[in-house]
Amino acid sequence: MLKLKIIIGSTRPTRAADVVAPWVIDQANAHGAFEVEVMDLRDWPLPLFQEHMGTIGDFKDPTYSEPIVRQWNHTLKEADAVLIITAEYLHSIPGALKNALDNVFVSWALRNKPLAAVGYSSGIAAGVRAVEHLMAVAIEAEAVPLRQTVLIPHVQEAFDDAGAPLDLGTRTAMTVMLDDLAWWGALLAQGRAQGELAPGVLRIRAAMADHLTAA
Repeated sequence: MLKLKIIIGSTRPTRAADVVAPWVIDQANAHGAFEVEVMDLRDWPLPLFQEHMGTIGDFKDPTYSEPIVRQWNHTLKEADAVLIITAEYLHSIPGALKNALDNVFVSWALRNKPLAAVGYSSGIAAGVRAVEHLMAVAIEAEAVPLRQTVLIPHVQEAFDDAGAPLDLGTRTAMTVMLDDLAWWGALLAQGRAQGELAPGVLRIRAAMADHLTAA
């Protein structure tokens, strides 16, 4: 089974994620392709991003500034696929989520892995602007962002008493997204097993160093 890490990106005491996440987690578990682990940022009090070359040590087994940052990187590194549940704050993702992704540093823990999103908001926009920003971050982290997403507007009224979305489109979008996540997760896991190129930034630096040495 594919290892799916579900990140809950809001830490506010009154977050709507507590309504959204149980359904998302239930659907992921029921899908059948995934071994699901929930990474709730409330349980990961990561420091504000402060990593630099002096905190890394051995690139093959980074030390990091604090043990929790090391654990965060190691846990994400285990993933075959990532699903992020995000609110929308000021047209973007929560600061705690951005900081958590910033802390994925030199482990390349998200690299060559599919990343999908469930966005929500109290208004009609349904978190779409946060998801757009998240996908830009995912590209820079060298993840593989998926086109299929789940967007939930008016989140306070979006679920019935049993915790299921009232909108058929939301339920259908979740099924399609999980199917895509499983397909890409399996494909990319096979590719990683066959061998990966070194991260582009390292290859560029090596090529420039070779050029300067030759000159």
